Amino acid sequence: MSGPEHFLVSGGSGDIGAATCDALAGAGFIPVVGYHRGAAAADGIARRTGGLTLALDLASDTSIDQALAFFATQSARLAGAVLAGSPPLALAPFGKILPDELNSQWQVNVLGPQRLLAGLVRQCFRLHKSGVVVGVLSQAMGDESHKAASGMGAYIIAKYGMAGLLAVLAADYPWLRVRSVRPGYTETRMLAAFDARFLDTQRDLTPFQTPQQVAAQILREVERP
Repeated sequence: MSGPEHFLVSGGSGDIGAATCDALAGAGFIPVVGYHRGAAAADGIARRTGGLTLALDLASDTSIDQALAFFATQSARLAGAVLAGSPPLALAPFGKILPDELNSQWQVNVLGPQRLLAGLVRQCFRLHKSGVVVGVLSQAMGDESHKAASGMGAYIIAKYGMAGLLAVLAADYPWLRVRSVRPGYTETRMLAAFDARFLDTQRDLTPFQTPQQVAAQILREVERP
């Protein structure tokens, strides 16, 4: 019988990423805590979950290629990946979105994940014709009955890019289980971008989710056939 499988979490040192690593460990996986700047936090998460740490900057081709080289050396099978990383949120109306902000969001939510997943499919998932990828999207994107949130333009544009990325991934590799979750306001450090009075008003309308609740949604998608 094979041993526990690895499961990569990009943005694993963040609030949702850390909770996802905890949930995956509880389900019997070995979390691979992908981190950019949070090395100390990643180390702590790996210690408590029995996981591994992996430097992974989705805005750097070199970092992504080094992460792929890491997986090439591992004997444990890679079961899947969760795309939970995101740059800090910068609030701006559509006409004032800065090019650097849009580029940062696009790199981490679309370009970097495409390079990473292409490599993982090629060297890990295709071997067994199995694997699962879960992208963390957002209710702020809106849907058929609700408009997209105002003032979060670069972030929402990039999340739509990730949704397209996941759609193409699923179409090209029908044996790969491609999933997504769309959490609403969640009690994470990303909320620091908002005015405290605005957040209080939103909490009065709808209770915010916790990172653990979002992680539970992600785990359900991981385990769903």
